[in-house]
Amino acid sequence: MPFAQEEPGHPRRPPTRGPATPRRVTLLELFFDLVYVVALALISRDLAHEITWYQAGQSLILLAAVWWTWVLTSLVTDLYDPARTEIKVLIVTVMLGVLLMATAIPKAFGDRGLLFAGAYVAIHLGRGLILMPTVRGDPRIQRRAARVFCWFALSTVPWILGAFVSEDARMALWLLALGIDYLGLRLAYPVPGIGTVPAAQLRVTAEHLAERYQQFYTIALGDAILVTGVAYSAVHAQAENTVGFVLAFGTILLLWRVYVHRSGELLPLAIKISKVPNRFVRTAPYSHLLMVAGVVTTAAGFELVLHALPARTPPAWAAVILGGPALFLTGRAFFEREVFNRISPSRPGGVLALVTVAPAVLFLPPLTASLAAMLVLTGVALADLRHSRSRPPEAPTPP
Repeated sequence: MPFAQEEPGHPRRPPTRGPATPRRVTLLELFFDLVYVVALALISRDLAHEITWYQAGQSLILLAAVWWTWVLTSLVTDLYDPARTEIKVLIVTVMLGVLLMATAIPKAFGDRGLLFAGAYVAIHLGRGLILMPTVRGDPRIQRRAARVFCWFALSTVPWILGAFVSEDARMALWLLALGIDYLGLRLAYPVPGIGTVPAAQLRVTAEHLAERYQQFYTIALGDAILVTGVAYSAVHAQAENTVGFVLAFGTILLLWRVYVHRSGELLPLAIKISKVPNRFVRTAPYSHLLMVAGVVTTAAGFELVLHALPARTPPAWAAVILGGPALFLTGRAFFEREVFNRISPSRPGGVLALVTVAPAVLFLPPLTASLAAMLVLTGVALADLRHSRSRPPEAPTPP
């Protein structure tokens, strides 16, 4: 049974990971990731249905909140023993909370704001309430959990207040709350009287944490595949729809290829040899958020192209179709910086190419914008291939 207690007479497992703890991702963690397919698909759909800067801001807030529940849960399963009953209960509880958040996404800035914010707050405060008694035998680890709990208790105020005000005020308060949550990890959760989380307590299991990020990025690509398949199944009577479907599939393949090239493959080794291993704990969430946001935005662009085909590409459509790959390449550049301590020219070059073609696609059909985005990603992938063939295999560079 997955939640069985330790057998009588056997020593109780320590709360944190030890040398004997398996380094691979557990099946429960893989199961946990499934709820994010729903959340990402709903965010992509909402963005495609109403393309405005206002809607884009709302979608970014919702994505950032959903993403942060995954980041902190993955960090917990990396720092604590995932075989502990309390950690298993925590994962399942967070899974339920994220599913509730996902159901509220379509009307999170309407009458379901309290459900979205309440589930988010319950996830983060509940995690602390589970962890602090679990690690009561180790005061140092308990103080770590208490620091994190204090920061999320602080952000609870704008999260809950935001659920009771108008959309504009809600956006402002929820942005403030997200700022607190994201800044907390970046600063190692400083709390008056007990200080910050010591660097030694943020040492990670390279294989596990790297695999978790790789898996979530795969989940994001799964969202793009889901959106593409559903959209094409509804409208595929015209040749243009089939062309759009093929372009979408090719773009998804390229988003996968560019991600895994070298940096994605070598991430575990990069974490191991880094002089500051906990640096990845504080930077990887932000670079991957940009890449995931890029994939979600690109998926919204697929839905646009597969559902309607105007003679010219509206500016808002161009922003989504070209902006998604641009966001991805920006995040990918930061990701490469984390692994190799440098950035390939093809990353900013790809972003510049997307910006350059944007004015031209406004006078052409949306399929042209999709083709342009795919060609730019193809150029980046070819540059990666040329680089890997012309030089010996590159090892990660310690930052």
